[in-house]
Amino acid sequence: MTGELDGIFESFDKKLIFKDKSVLQNNYQPKEVLYREEQVRQIASILAPILRGERPSNLFLYGKTGTGKTLSVQYVKEGLLKRADTKQNDFVLKIEYLNCKMKKISDTEYRILAELIRKLGGNVPDTGLPTESVYNRFIDLIESEKQLIILILDEIDQTVKKISDGFLYNLTRLNSELSKSQVCIVGISNDLTFLEGLDPRVRSSLSEEEIVFPPYNAMQLREILKMRAKEVFKDNVLGDGVIEKCAAFAAREHGDARRALDLLRIAGELAERDGSKRVLLKHIDESNNKIERDKILDVVKSEPKQFQMVLYSIIKLAQKSNNPQTLLGRNGDLKKSDIIFTGDVYNYYQDLCLRRKVEVLTQRRVSDIIQEFDMLGIINVKVISKGRGGRMREIKLAISSNILEKVKEIIENSLNYN
Repeated sequence: MTGELDGIFESFDKKLIFKDKSVLQNNYQPKEVLYREEQVRQIASILAPILRGERPSNLFLYGKTGTGKTLSVQYVKEGLLKRADTKQNDFVLKIEYLNCKMKKISDTEYRILAELIRKLGGNVPDTGLPTESVYNRFIDLIESEKQLIILILDEIDQTVKKISDGFLYNLTRLNSELSKSQVCIVGISNDLTFLEGLDPRVRSSLSEEEIVFPPYNAMQLREILKMRAKEVFKDNVLGDGVIEKCAAFAAREHGDARRALDLLRIAGELAERDGSKRVLLKHIDESNNKIERDKILDVVKSEPKQFQMVLYSIIKLAQKSNNPQTLLGRNGDLKKSDIIFTGDVYNYYQDLCLRRKVEVLTQRRVSDIIQEFDMLGIINVKVISKGRGGRMREIKLAISSNILEKVKEIIENSLNYN
């Protein structure tokens, strides 16, 4: 066994595939942001007044996952900080980034404020203080010197989903409580309908300026991958059509560049494990299957309990026959007889909440959650016309049979089912 392990380790020591895999990581900042020149210019123009001591307008960026929102604003952030270093200012410029989807940060107003305080150089205990006291510490820290601060809140919709939009309202009204310093909010969201659900006061304050990021097309994704691949892989490692297939898969998934980069990285890792000297088309297919499986499990784990209960209701309704063979066809697709409707889901969910002694969301909110699951590819929703009877939405579960039981197990553990 020792000899077998040595062989595995030696094969990885040779670095047959990768030259610098970090270039494909999500946190990598390229020297050039391809096909987002216009959005970068707009962000820079909106935030540039901060260099002369003026508070910029609050800015809201939205677009689907992997359309370059975070990449573009981080690119402008670096440019602003570099420019500020060359100027003699009577104020301190700080630009802080926070991903609101991070575990143990986004679930309470207290924890978000505590994390922002830490990023600004202060400190508060993880728990134990009244939220109002933490908020006052936050203000005191900002007012400790003359500062202009840009707070970049990525996946800001997660905060509203788990807390409320009251926290955002407090942040956008923060400047009225400051005398020496000013704060600008840059919100980023993958949810194109996020603003519609906000209190009108919050919406008008948060989205003083808005920039929409369209999906990348297959040609753009191909060029992005080619640029990164030059730095990532050894010469002549990528097989014919690998880049093109990666781009095609990602273009099909709403033009998601992040997915394209992940596909290529995982395909390279799978080729390494196979002992292959080249990344082949089969490795792209294997990579795509792995990402699909991992994405669904990650989403189910990270969603709030209310979301999990809605999904659990859909799964239980789809399995109402108690016979797994009637639930899924050979390809892992739901059979026609197992289609369910949104009204059925709400009734089951409502009953589940009452049995678990959990607050019942409105039917409209549950309908929104179902739409989000459709957007994530966990279910397929189709609107059908009933003539004079109006329109209905039919739901098909899109989770393949090989991970369905794992999804149920994750939800049951989260909801403390015995």
